Amino acid sequence: MSDDLQNPVEPVEQQDAPPSDVAETPTLASGLDIGSESSPVEGEEDSVAPYFEPKIRGKVDKFGVAWGTGRRKTSVARVRVKEGSGTITVNGRPFEDYFRIERDRGFIQAPLKAVEALGKVDVAVAVNGGGITGQTGAVVLGLARALQARDPQNHHKLSEGGFLTRDSRMVERKKYGKKGARRSFQFSKR
Repeated sequence: MSDDLQNPVEPVEQQDAPPSDVAETPTLASGLDIGSESSPVEGEEDSVAPYFEPKIRGKVDKFGVAWGTGRRKTSVARVRVKEGSGTITVNGRPFEDYFRIERDRGFIQAPLKAVEALGKVDVAVAVNGGGITGQTGAVVLGLARALQARDPQNHHKLSEGGFLTRDSRMVERKKYGKKGARRSFQFSKR
């Protein structure tokens, strides 16, 4: 019985592929260092280049002031960042007076802390629409975009913190035949 259970597959020696005279066609991994030595491009340093160029959504004007626009729900915030002493104003009012909830203030200061710019730049914000939570999210996105435009090296710090991500969630519309977006009218059996 043990003779019947022997392995029917015999080991096969691998053979090298014959050399081809056809030039190699470029593949997806042709530019990567996968198992082969590659010579550096002329003028290129030994630093690792990023795979993509980050998209800068803010602007820097001729005076060196960085601008960024952020949106969240129905709120829109236009943020201006320039060198300064660290004052933050929102719609012409001090930051602490406009955003009274400590959580919201912490969210807004988080991008500045991520790039170590807290107390080094002045921030002026014009925000309208929505409520406090939506306005907070809009200010955070606008501030992050302005900081990224000011110094593109900050892209990875801001991106890792999630400050450059637009929160696309919006209020779902009310449907006819329903009390709200999904809630039905109260049902009465009799």
